[in-house]
Amino acid sequence: MASTASHVSFLPPILTFCGAAVVAVPVFRLLGLSAVLGYLAAGVAIGPSGLSLVEDPETIATVAELGVVLLLFIIGLELKLSHLWEMKRDIFGLGFAQLTVTALCLGAAAYAIGFSPKASFVTGVAVALSATAIALQMLGERNDLPTPYGQRSFAILLFQDLSVVPLLAILPLLASGAAADHGSLMDRLLAVGEALLGITAVVLIGRYGLNPFFRILARSGAREVMTASALLVVLGAALLMQEVGLSMAMGAFLAGLLLAESNFRHQLEADIEPFRGMLLGLFFMSVGMSIDLALVREQWVLLAIAAPAIIIGKSLLIAVLSKLFGASWRDGLRSGTLLCTAGEFAFVLLPVAMGLGVMSPAEAQPVTALAAITMLLGPLLSTFVEKMVARSGESEEDPDLQGLPGQEGELESRVLVIGFGRFGQIVNQVLLAQGIHATVIDKDVERIRDAGRFGLQVYYGDGTRLDVLRAAGAEKAEMICICIDDQEAMMKIIEIIHENFQNARSFVRAFDRIHAIELMNRDVDYQIREVFESAIVFGRAALEELGTEPDAAASAANDVRKRDIARLVLQKEVGTMGGAELVVGAKITPEPLTVPTSRARALSPETRDILGEGVT
Repeated sequence: MASTASHVSFLPPILTFCGAAVVAVPVFRLLGLSAVLGYLAAGVAIGPSGLSLVEDPETIATVAELGVVLLLFIIGLELKLSHLWEMKRDIFGLGFAQLTVTALCLGAAAYAIGFSPKASFVTGVAVALSATAIALQMLGERNDLPTPYGQRSFAILLFQDLSVVPLLAILPLLASGAAADHGSLMDRLLAVGEALLGITAVVLIGRYGLNPFFRILARSGAREVMTASALLVVLGAALLMQEVGLSMAMGAFLAGLLLAESNFRHQLEADIEPFRGMLLGLFFMSVGMSIDLALVREQWVLLAIAAPAIIIGKSLLIAVLSKLFGASWRDGLRSGTLLCTAGEFAFVLLPVAMGLGVMSPAEAQPVTALAAITMLLGPLLSTFVEKMVARSGESEEDPDLQGLPGQEGELESRVLVIGFGRFGQIVNQVLLAQGIHATVIDKDVERIRDAGRFGLQVYYGDGTRLDVLRAAGAEKAEMICICIDDQEAMMKIIEIIHENFQNARSFVRAFDRIHAIELMNRDVDYQIREVFESAIVFGRAALEELGTEPDAAASAANDVRKRDIARLVLQKEVGTMGGAELVVGAKITPEPLTVPTSRARALSPETRDILGEGVT
């Protein structure tokens, strides 16, 4: 039987990570700095070079890398293949130019201080890469990913991620004797074939298998199953790519990209987001723990000169290249400071190079420390530049803003409709008649299929979840129409809207008069009972069929409508039922809106018993 100590042995590291994050991140945010810096500083503090609360950072490195994997999956969800094609100039033009020019400059600098040619090459490409996780996290905090500089920055990062695979393939060729290996050519061809086969498998499964798979799971109604399936897809694609020699992050990105058009996209994003944030924070802390303060003290002069030089130099190079590719100086500088750090893949390339003998430990260790230091200092420079840009008062708009991918999509929908049943369908019909395409959320698979025929942006998801509403664009919607028939869920959504999306007007479907009064007490902008207006129209049609002039019938219907609204407001204000109308199961006794001209007449004995004594 396992001892009590064995059951709790895993708790101290978890508590250490959580405690460090809870202390450091809020402090850095209060100082106006990025949460990334808080995680990095917390990692330094609890790592071997700090308080030594965690002795071996490598024990959490593998788990921490999953944060980057999930981040790339969500980024893939937010893109579409058509967007990538529109971005080809920035990806393969600006991205290639950045990596090539930066690697040449940094490699030349390394050679000048005494590194071997092979070590200089590895140093150049390793430090030329940028920290995808840090850059995308900061863009997300600023809500700048859809902006011109955000899109160009992402294009550079995407090309860097694509280049990691060929860079890893080149390293064995640099090792002494590798080129003379007789079977190496065939091995490399087999490796390329395996990689292509793996990519083909992910594309085919993603294109033809995932939507039916999620549709079957959605019918079960078990939300935890959808969460498990989301993790299965992401981690499965990542593992497959790793097995064929590609990066896990690239596999996750490809899976996300293939699901970008899926109706289940927002629900997947909402399910993955909590895991992404937690594991990404753990990744940043692991980077902080990898900083060897003893080595920093030993070579502090070199590092004190090299770290600022790399940060400033990369910033200026990227700014110049961005300008050549059509960006303004302002946006180029913002991209430069955002991408000035070394990247996560430096911690992959450098150990591989050292293991192959391309770099000596005396060369690799300082570069590793330098990469970690740039990841610590880079966000400081980026935050400072952002504050300077904000103070400059320059317009945030850019002439080519509308021409960049990522500007269209669900976030531009003026209206968000929750529920696509019989009520929501008619609401959308009216909106479409005036050319307004709403974004629709529903968790019923059949309704999702129905909505697809309307040409709307429709996504599977639970409208009572804040993360799903945010992912669907509630923060930028002018109006949120709640058209579901679940009163409890309706009230929950209204509370979420009032607390988080105060700029959006709330239009709500009411079940009956009691529900309508409750909605008015919740300060919704508009409510209507689901059968009231249809009954008014029905009565008006009946009058016309009985010979009443159309104008007179319309006047009668309008009079009833006005009297009913007046009485509804009165019942809300004075509390006709003394608050009892808010009790579940309570009823409001129907009252005539016009004074009866005669008494009721019972036409049978049973009716007289029902109406009571004195009724004739």
